Amino acid sequence: MKNKKILVLSALVLLTILALGFIAYRLSKSNGGSDNALLEFAIKDTSKIDKITIKDKLSNSITLRKVKGQWQDEKGQCVRRENINFILDAAKHIEFKGYLGEKAKKTFTNILKTQHVRVEFFEEDESLKTWFIGPPAQDHLGQIMLLETPTFKGQYPVVMRIKGLSGIIEPRFFASREEWACSGIFALKDSDIQSVEVKNIENPKRSFTVARRNKSFAVTSNAKPIPRIDTTNVYRYLQGFKKINWNTKRLDLKDQQVDSIKRSIPFCEVRVTEVKGKTTLLKLYRIKSAEPRRNELGESVPYDMDYLWALLPSGELVKCQYFVFNNILTGHVYFPELLKMN
Repeated sequence: MKNKKILVLSALVLLTILALGFIAYRLSKSNGGSDNALLEFAIKDTSKIDKITIKDKLSNSITLRKVKGQWQDEKGQCVRRENINFILDAAKHIEFKGYLGEKAKKTFTNILKTQHVRVEFFEEDESLKTWFIGPPAQDHLGQIMLLETPTFKGQYPVVMRIKGLSGIIEPRFFASREEWACSGIFALKDSDIQSVEVKNIENPKRSFTVARRNKSFAVTSNAKPIPRIDTTNVYRYLQGFKKINWNTKRLDLKDQQVDSIKRSIPFCEVRVTEVKGKTTLLKLYRIKSAEPRRNELGESVPYDMDYLWALLPSGELVKCQYFVFNNILTGHVYFPELLKMN
């Protein structure tokens, strides 16, 4: 009798477990997956991510790949590492913030069908997770998002956030190639440089050349040697090429305006030849100012004193800061005798 009771009790327990399992399964199906699956946006080991695709609301898209440890786009062009870091940080630290109410859930489900940023993460060309990023949460302290994986397809969005941060997630994910393009022009050590020629077309007296001669340097101005050169100052000057970046691409110019600038006469040209033989020529153009400005000498000039245009060897026109370029254009700072010549 005792054994029979035990068997009956065991059967009831088993039936209860099966019933609960069936209920959980039905709830999972009705909600597009279990809560755990619904919220597992994060990727614990982001070091294994080697491909990311982004498609924005305007159907612009970009594919980012990690090749031999370096990130680039599908065309093999360099992309900004800091942007990649922002994305990987989001992938690792994204967390659940809250559910949407029933009415909001239906509303944003419909919105996400047509208005979203689609981000897909891969490892060895196998899809890991796909995020559908919708509008910000009402308090702008989170983002309404939907998740898909190879084994799970979410039906209803939830509110997510980056752990430890208050704000929206979407700005980290964009498909604009201009914003992804590397901004570096020069990233050279002094030992990488064979020669630098600065041709000041606007003021030829300020033109100069620094050239490596075995273990020493020759500094000239319009083919005339500059006397009393301090080698320490030569190295200080060459170190200015360690980090020369452009600021923005010509986003505010039409093609006709770009062509007009290219046809005009630059105020300066910079030619850098590396020890390995590569030569880079930059043409620099003034940006006209609506009102006269004062230059470093106190003179009234009709151009912007903060920004200039630089024409890269690729033919692209980019906006740069004088603050960055003055270190390599103002030779008299390093070679005072330059002002006494010509």
